[in-house]
Amino acid sequence: MKIGTPKETFTGENRVAMTPNSARALQKLGHDCVIESGAGKGARFSDEDYKDAGVTVVKTAAALWKAADIVAKVRPLGTLTEENRLKKGQTVISFFYPAQNPEQLERMKEAGANYIAMDMVPRISRAQKMDALSSMANIAGYRAVIEASNNFGRFFTGQITAAGKVPPAKVLIVGAGVAGLASIGAATSLGARVYAFDVRPEVAEQIESMGAEFVYLDFAEEAQDGAATGGYAAVSSPEFRDAQLAKFRELAPEMDIVITTALIPGRDAPKLWLEDMVKAMKPGSVVIDLAAERGGNCDLTVPDEKIETDNGVTIVGYTDFPSRMAAQSSELYSTNIRHMMTDLTPEKDGIVVHDMEDDVIRGATVAFEGEVTFPPPPPKIKAIAAQKPKPPEKTPEEIAAEEAAAARSAGRRQIAILVLGALFMWLVGSYAPASFMRHFIVFVLAIFIGFQVIWGVAHALHTPLMAVTNAISGIIIVGALLQIGEGGWLVASLAAVSVLVATINIVGGFMVTRRMLQMFQKS
Repeated sequence: MKIGTPKETFTGENRVAMTPNSARALQKLGHDCVIESGAGKGARFSDEDYKDAGVTVVKTAAALWKAADIVAKVRPLGTLTEENRLKKGQTVISFFYPAQNPEQLERMKEAGANYIAMDMVPRISRAQKMDALSSMANIAGYRAVIEASNNFGRFFTGQITAAGKVPPAKVLIVGAGVAGLASIGAATSLGARVYAFDVRPEVAEQIESMGAEFVYLDFAEEAQDGAATGGYAAVSSPEFRDAQLAKFRELAPEMDIVITTALIPGRDAPKLWLEDMVKAMKPGSVVIDLAAERGGNCDLTVPDEKIETDNGVTIVGYTDFPSRMAAQSSELYSTNIRHMMTDLTPEKDGIVVHDMEDDVIRGATVAFEGEVTFPPPPPKIKAIAAQKPKPPEKTPEEIAAEEAAAARSAGRRQIAILVLGALFMWLVGSYAPASFMRHFIVFVLAIFIGFQVIWGVAHALHTPLMAVTNAISGIIIVGALLQIGEGGWLVASLAAVSVLVATINIVGGFMVTRRMLQMFQKS
């Protein structure tokens, strides 16, 4: 089949749904690729780049819609002209937001077109490679930090210079979804002191693992499981919201940069950073509102604009953060579409199999063969295997009896080893000279004592024994050095090997100890 990508008609949209790299991958699935001339210009992909990748370049959008069996776009169909170009049985793949566009969904039904909405890909493990919302949110979160640094006008990282001390910027991330975590990663890498808040307490560990500080609320409310809401935060109670806003009012005077990312699909953005919080912020502070397209998390956000308040706070309400990094966004989004086409082309023969029994394909399909298929049924997730029943807890008497039995068994085993060792030593002593036996007995006892000391130590405690092993290795080196100049070539060779091995052990011990110490040092 032919997969075509037209030029985006949405004003200011620089992304493109097909890149030269994704086109090569689609051709390996047996498809032919077509693109409208200039479609990739905003993302820095020329027509020549597409031609080199084996893509057919057509001059007009009308010619592309006529030639393509599958049309891949970024934005939903933006004009009636595009809708009128639809053919019965033609498939469109793009963002769609069906809950917000019921009228357009009905028009897709009337046209008999199939529509796969990339924003409706279910958030299950198998579909992560097609999750375009996460791909774009990741870019938006990163870009938000870059925009913040551009408008902040000061260092993110703390510095001590001859001209004075510069404190690190304090950054608050509201919402620790994909965009929030990307913002945390970018801000911490720039050296800022990062704080993050989310209504899901289970994300606290992720936040802290990235070097940020989780903002806890002194409020008891049953946590909402993110898995039950598709990975998004659930709506909180009024009492929780009041406690949340009180915490933000407490933090507002201290924060230099606030990045808000809170958004639940199908709903207007919740108001979390209110006007009085903006007024409490220091002059020169910055608010980046990633929810501006749905009304914004900040009271003063103006969609698609950057404003400055009377007290000198800059509020950025751009809605096109991914489009501002069009080359990267296009590569990721086109890869999401390519993975969707891989599932739609199971035999890699260019024949699309629109399997409505497949959880991912069914979940993303909002219109199919003249019928509206939104909303989809919940994914058929396999039930978790039943856990094996735990054995009943043992009484202290039973535990003591087991420990005594284990001690008796270990004692018998040690006695057996000693008896066998004594027999072995008697056998060797019957034939070996006395001078050899003196050294051999010391060697065997050293092995036996070392084995008894080391064998029973837990793995977590092995590193503290480096000091002991280094001391033993030092004794070995001293003895070996004394032997190098004595005896024949065999003794000297063995002594040299002993020095080498013991030296490696000492150096390795010091290196491991140094790394262990670095784990407890603040950078």
